[in-house]
Amino acid sequence: MSGDIDPGLHAEVERQHALIMRGTAFGDPETRATMERELRERLTVSIRERRPLRVYLGVDPTAPDLHLGHVVGLRNLRTFSDLGHQAILLIGDFTGLVGDPSDKDALRPMSTLEQLTENASTYQEQAFKVLDPDRTEVRRNSEWLGKLDFTEVIRLASHFTVAQFIERDTFAKRLERGDPVYVHEFMYGLMQGYDAVALRADVQIGGTDQTFNLIAGRILQRSHGQPPQVAITFPILVGLDGKARMSKSQGNHIGIDERAEEQYGKVMSIPDKALPQFFTLGTNLSAEEVAPLEQGLADRSLHPMEAKKELAHAIVSEWHGPAAADAAATNFTSVFSMREQPDEMPEVALTFEETGTTTVDLSALLTETGMVKSKAEVKRLVAQGGVQRDGKPFESPQVQLVPGDVLKIGKRRWLRVIAR
Repeated sequence: MSGDIDPGLHAEVERQHALIMRGTAFGDPETRATMERELRERLTVSIRERRPLRVYLGVDPTAPDLHLGHVVGLRNLRTFSDLGHQAILLIGDFTGLVGDPSDKDALRPMSTLEQLTENASTYQEQAFKVLDPDRTEVRRNSEWLGKLDFTEVIRLASHFTVAQFIERDTFAKRLERGDPVYVHEFMYGLMQGYDAVALRADVQIGGTDQTFNLIAGRILQRSHGQPPQVAITFPILVGLDGKARMSKSQGNHIGIDERAEEQYGKVMSIPDKALPQFFTLGTNLSAEEVAPLEQGLADRSLHPMEAKKELAHAIVSEWHGPAAADAAATNFTSVFSMREQPDEMPEVALTFEETGTTTVDLSALLTETGMVKSKAEVKRLVAQGGVQRDGKPFESPQVQLVPGDVLKIGKRRWLRVIAR
């Protein structure tokens, strides 16, 4: 900042800059310095001219539910919105047909248009638990990508070399192993890059694994006579194992629509070393609230178990409210710390034969009661011994039940059977 800039303007730029950059990560110091400088420049013009920045986050609806890893970018987009900028949630209904190879070291299966359309409605509904729907523009990249002709695709591809693609870590590993890399996977970076052009974006938000795609946007914007967007990138939130990225397919995720007790119990299983990242990226706590917790963990004045309770309460409170978080904490203490079956649990009323028994399909029972989201997940749980009665796992989805049976589903879900 030069010395002749109005002090009030400078102060507001720095305030917004600090809020936006909290928790960000970049591949190298030079990239960080460039993006921080360009962000300050954009903010200065925006505030001085009262022209909101156009800021977007793209999500490919390749799965039906959002988890805390997805929320990292959504929070940053909400920060921009709260600061008066134009937030854009981009649903990648066209890029999702290919699937982003950035986080995969194997070929990602292509999704169908029907799957993407169904998932997109869920994504938007869940995203608005973080974003303000009245201040968020929702777009789909099929609006422009579906209209490009082959000549235009060739022109886009002319701005990149094959070396730029095969040097990417995910592709390099596959080529080293002798695994195939398909041409259509190269197209993903071009498509996401063109999104920035179509939206005339000032800023794009993404994970560090998205850096290539965000830079592709900058390259294509320059070629179309637009100022290159500022790339704001965040670390990848680890999953419950504290190692691999959070992913539903890995089974190490915390879904934002999961029951309060399920969320609380999952947080309590997080490794101690992952707690600082979860406080910063996995909650809506402010930097001022997180700082003493991180300091307490660092100097050991805060026991990791107490920190986990704080973290679990914060996460459950955000998605279900403080009262539900209190109840989940009490339930956890009762069920897991004291190893007791909870007194209160969901119930399902069934019709029984004269013999006092009934035969049911667990796949139908557990999905219809909302205990498990899909029949495929029920089958997986049964196969892994994860659905039990009296501590004994069921060996088949077809089971015989009696009134009063208590089913344990996974580690943290319970269901009592009663007579209709």
